[in-house]
Amino acid sequence: MDIKKGDTVELNVERVVYGGRGLAHLNRIVIFVDKAVPGDRVIARVVRIKKDFAEARVMEVIEASPHRIVAPCPYSSYCGGCSWQLIKYEKQLEYKHGFVQELLNHIGNVRDFKLHRVLPAPQIFEYRNKMEFSFSDRRWLLPEERNERRDNNRFALGLHVPGTFDKIIDIEGCLLQKEKGNEILREVKRYAKGSGIPVYGLRSHQGFWRYLMLRHSHCFDEWMVNIVTSDEKDQPVHALASLLKDQFREVTSIANNINTRKGGTAVGEWERILVGEGNIRDRIGGLTFEISVNSFFQTNTPMAERLYESVRDFASLEGKETVLDLYCGIGTVSIFLASQATRVIGVDISKGALADANRNCELNGIDNCEFLCGDVRMVLSQVNVKPELLVTDPPRTGMHKKVVEGILRLLPERIVYISCNPATMARDIALLKDWYRVEEVQPIDLFPNSYHVESIARLGRIS
Repeated sequence: MDIKKGDTVELNVERVVYGGRGLAHLNRIVIFVDKAVPGDRVIARVVRIKKDFAEARVMEVIEASPHRIVAPCPYSSYCGGCSWQLIKYEKQLEYKHGFVQELLNHIGNVRDFKLHRVLPAPQIFEYRNKMEFSFSDRRWLLPEERNERRDNNRFALGLHVPGTFDKIIDIEGCLLQKEKGNEILREVKRYAKGSGIPVYGLRSHQGFWRYLMLRHSHCFDEWMVNIVTSDEKDQPVHALASLLKDQFREVTSIANNINTRKGGTAVGEWERILVGEGNIRDRIGGLTFEISVNSFFQTNTPMAERLYESVRDFASLEGKETVLDLYCGIGTVSIFLASQATRVIGVDISKGALADANRNCELNGIDNCEFLCGDVRMVLSQVNVKPELLVTDPPRTGMHKKVVEGILRLLPERIVYISCNPATMARDIALLKDWYRVEEVQPIDLFPNSYHVESIARLGRIS
């Protein structure tokens, strides 16, 4: 390559690629540019050189794209959570549509299908019903803070900086959650900082305060607080719980997850319920769901309703079918489809999620759902029913090859594939393409101001 790490280069940003970065060329070298918008002309610094490409960061925008706007969040240039705040919303939708099209074409090797427009979100801020904040003893300093002598650089509660595992931006609020959540965040920060008990260090693996997780019920306007600590100490967590309960009437559930392991996860090895019953309620499409502390629930409640409505439309059930729902979590899809099927079988590895699923069936008067607990690979190899419809909603990594093999053993008439990662969805569809054709795909914007896009694919069995 004619360029090296540390070089400053002038670039014309041509387009945006999945992952959110801009793409430019310099002397036939592909350069991926962080925080760039198609149509920008920028001065960028090369930060990484690979065999076939380079990576760079914008230092100065010489000529702004017509699609670039001023991000309202003061942390947006450093936090990786919603890096597309600087792009007009209608262009975000256009780019996401392009991602799904391109990935299905090039990775999935499918072209003859109907790709609908991305369903837009009614709110592009204050839409997240779950936020996870990290404590750290290594605070990331913003540019205006770096020349100051500060005494509190050993404390942060906020969000990660991309590319660092141990440094946290200490934030006063996030625009993706309701302002009440920011008030709770600030109160927890004030208490923890004044407690005299050290925060956890991801390098030292010492300290007490590890994570703060907040959940919000869109329908009932209730809040759940989960305080994750490195060990069990009654006085500080009970005092914090009492403070939050007294100060915020909307907080109906407070839990303490204890994680003694070194790995960076907010899920505890065990859990104590400090206030309430350890769950929070929400409603989607007239159905009520109880969500426990660590169970998965779509993070954008209004758009989750659009998602499940699209799943129901793609399912095309007539009332006599058996449905197999893989990675079913707390049973949202199973319960959504139950009234239009004879039998629904959900599969998930989480005992806690399936306890929620059974409870949610009782809450909604559903009696034709059953749930199997175990690794989807293993359970699928033992299932002896022949479902007419299979629904799969795997994690971002997609389906394991043995899950694909299990699906091909059952050969259901139709598959509805729900995905938060169009790249792994396309990869899995390629593994199914000799037996199934992609008929329709509906992208849905559950994650405004980020490059992420949810997609639903309907696959029909080839005769």
